[in-house]
Amino acid sequence: MRLLLVEDNVVLAEELLSRLQQAGYAVDWLADGRDASIRAHDENYDIAVLDLGLPGRSGLDVLKDWRAAGLPLCVLILTARDSFADRITGLRAGADDYLTKPFHPDELLLRVQSLLRRYHGQNNAPKLVVGAIALDEDRQVVECNGSIEALSGAEFRLLRYFMLNSGRILTRSQLEDHLYDGERERDSNVLEVLVNRLRRKLGREHIQTHRGQGYCFVGTATQRGL
Repeated sequence: MRLLLVEDNVVLAEELLSRLQQAGYAVDWLADGRDASIRAHDENYDIAVLDLGLPGRSGLDVLKDWRAAGLPLCVLILTARDSFADRITGLRAGADDYLTKPFHPDELLLRVQSLLRRYHGQNNAPKLVVGAIALDEDRQVVECNGSIEALSGAEFRLLRYFMLNSGRILTRSQLEDHLYDGERERDSNVLEVLVNRLRRKLGREHIQTHRGQGYCFVGTATQRGL
């Protein structure tokens, strides 16, 4: 999943950047509100973690810009402003959640996970489940047909995106957008390699190829891949 972190505290941002990447998110980090206001229009982000006290342009104004433009990304406000009035103002401006500083990084990770699941119509059970497939996001392992398979970081990122969008045909461009952050170079055949690895671990029937369109993930073993 693609995440935009907007935070001007360098120490905090570096800590969160590391934790989020370890949790399987492709993260871009910005420290200026003016940059954030523009960047979200240019990249296909799933979620933003947005500080309110930013240089250049306040986080609240950035959020209003995004919502006025109809951008669909989830937004978690991260701020030291903990008054009831500030919380209501942020939520009314279009935030999906609000976390005040100081906080524990594990809480932020759980809130990000919860927001993404809700956005994609999933519940907040301990594991992400689609049909016969259960993904443990904390351990980055997948359970299928009674067996448990360990996943590489890239396999985990791809499978999580597939499962959150099960039943939808996803183009190569969509999949690559959510595998890589803005700094990583995209290899032309990595996607095919990862899909083949997941098929070997789960069974080919769970990831269907739609020629000329992309891939579709299904959780039930009764459906056959194309």
